[in-house]
Amino acid sequence: MTQPPVPPTSRPDADVDAPVATAAEAALVEAASPSAPVDDLPPVSKRYIWLQVLGQFGVFMAFITPIAISLALRIDALAPGHAEYLGYVTGAGALVPLLTGPFLGVLSDRMRTRWGRRRPMMVAGLVIGVIALFVMATAPNVLLLGVGWVLAQLGWGQVLGNLQISTADCLPEQQRGKVAGLTSFATQVAPVFGVILAQFFTTNSLLLFFVPGLVGIVFTLLFVFLIHEPDSRGMVLEPLTLPKLLSKYVYRPADYPDFSWNWLGRFFFYLGITLNTTFTAFFFADRLGLEVAAVAGIIAMLGLGGVIATTIGAIGGGFLSDKFKRRRAFVMFGSVLMAAGMVTMALSASLPALITGSLLGSMGLGMFAAVDQALLLDVLPEKATDAGRFMGITGFATSIPQSVGPLIASGILLVGVTGAERNYSLLYLIAAGIILLGGLAILRIRSVR
Repeated sequence: MTQPPVPPTSRPDADVDAPVATAAEAALVEAASPSAPVDDLPPVSKRYIWLQVLGQFGVFMAFITPIAISLALRIDALAPGHAEYLGYVTGAGALVPLLTGPFLGVLSDRMRTRWGRRRPMMVAGLVIGVIALFVMATAPNVLLLGVGWVLAQLGWGQVLGNLQISTADCLPEQQRGKVAGLTSFATQVAPVFGVILAQFFTTNSLLLFFVPGLVGIVFTLLFVFLIHEPDSRGMVLEPLTLPKLLSKYVYRPADYPDFSWNWLGRFFFYLGITLNTTFTAFFFADRLGLEVAAVAGIIAMLGLGGVIATTIGAIGGGFLSDKFKRRRAFVMFGSVLMAAGMVTMALSASLPALITGSLLGSMGLGMFAAVDQALLLDVLPEKATDAGRFMGITGFATSIPQSVGPLIASGILLVGVTGAERNYSLLYLIAAGIILLGGLAILRIRSVR
């Protein structure tokens, strides 16, 4: 099928909106012909790239800051001495994308509106996400706090998911590493800025959640209103029956082996990350002999160094993977750095050692997350017709670890200790081993170097 004509995009004075619209329109044209190539897309504009970066930054400010510090502070206030409740709350919330991911991805693929397929889903998610922030900020008990976190997973998860599906719709291969590096950097440093803001509002729960949330609201709306997506009302799709919808939740790994190895590698990596990060505030308080509320400032200051380390890992890894046309080696190196940082922190007994481990981990995290995101777009099956579905299935690789990881971590913390003690060293060492398994799984991919 002949694609629409592509206006020139390499000139500095080219219309910044045109490449975005053309890429999305090409994806819709290809959707009518599954046999058509999906990787021959025109470059996207700088406007698209930077609004994509800001959009994902904003979502993570609103969505991940609660994991980093806000939920821990609320639980410490609502149920003092019960740090394990944080694992229960975050674990319950992670069940939502596990149950709804592919369904909402299919719904996004099949959305027929004047605004296109992805933006209506972003707006709906934003509304639910704002409600979630209010519920978490005003919850009088841990149960309602958990309800708020479930809503946050549903709402902000949809905003983030459709931003990422948009990259599958629009990005050509030669820009995937670059954009993945920039967005990965943004998503890793966003919680750091969230923690920095949160430390000024530890006594005001409403501001604790809504100040970082406001950043997410503004940047999401900027993407929705400034990035064009073609009218999708003309799409012709076969009827979707309930059995066919349920079948979208599964696929045969043998049909897409490289996608499956990427899924498994991501699963191990994010399981390790979840074990490592769920109890960060409590870990620092334990190692430094401080109250939980007192470590917010320390974590925030430590995060400033992490910004630099994450920048080096994410942007450096993403850009270099495009330049050398190699993904797997960078992903493996990122997992090694992350694991080394976790081991250093596990064996630490002082602030300098915690700083060293954190910086190593930040660099590795940035590199793995960035290059693996580009690698995912390289191996994503059926991008023209089912990008949302397979991105939803990919979401299982993060939502399952987020669901079971906190529960596993809560159990590991109790191994070999008595009373109020917690075995943080064992937790971090196990997380490091799981991270390495993630890198080794990625090396099994064959269609991408």
